[in-house]
Amino acid sequence: MTQRVRSALAASGLIPAEGRLLLAHVLDRDRTWLIAHADDALTTAQAKAFETLARRRHNGEPIAYLIGRREFYGLDLEVSPDVLIPRPETELLVELALERMGDRDAVRVLDLGTGSGAIALAIGRHRPHCSVLGVDASAPALALADRNAKRLGIGNAAFIESDWFDRIPREAFAVIVSNPPYVARDDVHLAQGDLRFEPRSALEGGVDGLAAVRRIVAGAAGYLAPAGWLFIEHGYNQAESVQTLFRDAGQRSVESRRDLAGIPRVTFGQR
Repeated sequence: MTQRVRSALAASGLIPAEGRLLLAHVLDRDRTWLIAHADDALTTAQAKAFETLARRRHNGEPIAYLIGRREFYGLDLEVSPDVLIPRPETELLVELALERMGDRDAVRVLDLGTGSGAIALAIGRHRPHCSVLGVDASAPALALADRNAKRLGIGNAAFIESDWFDRIPREAFAVIVSNPPYVARDDVHLAQGDLRFEPRSALEGGVDGLAAVRRIVAGAAGYLAPAGWLFIEHGYNQAESVQTLFRDAGQRSVESRRDLAGIPRVTFGQR
């Protein structure tokens, strides 16, 4: 029996928006095309490919991994199970960094734990005269970030392999940003939803979730330029602890800002 766009979507059992997104990916069309061609027939190969993706989605795999794409701060990023899926709340980190950078030319920016390159590339796109260095301990993540930079034509971002500050050249950065692992080791959310499929190393931050944050705050003093800014994303209940780490490290003007859901999400301070 010939399957058509409309019937394939209905038979998938998926939430309509997700079903349209996956079928559009299989057909290499946009979702508007699907609406206009709801009665078009699918080839056997197309129908099987869609059924496979629908089954994987029912098993919980994130949409972003199934289609290999995620939008972040206006950028169409390639993603894979090698990297954390960029999330809307992380856009706050980019916004705050851009605000404090202003329109200054030739500033150096460091993105620690760059993953897909989302933060580094968003800053690089919106501040074309700055120079961004993204670092990650994962070679596959760095290869993906580099592909994203080349495909998007963002030439002012470079990437190197480093375990936080270990292999970063000793220089002064005007801005250091990071979305580090900050989920506590025994947090039940690690076994739920999309987090089940994301790299554990990009999520788990030790017993209390702050192991990586401590390393970053402690090391930042040796890499921040005078009056330079440090921005760190963290969990919903960690703002007070992160502020204390900042102040103990000598950071000034320490603040935390809430994301669109009203959750304290980013803490920042100035050297």
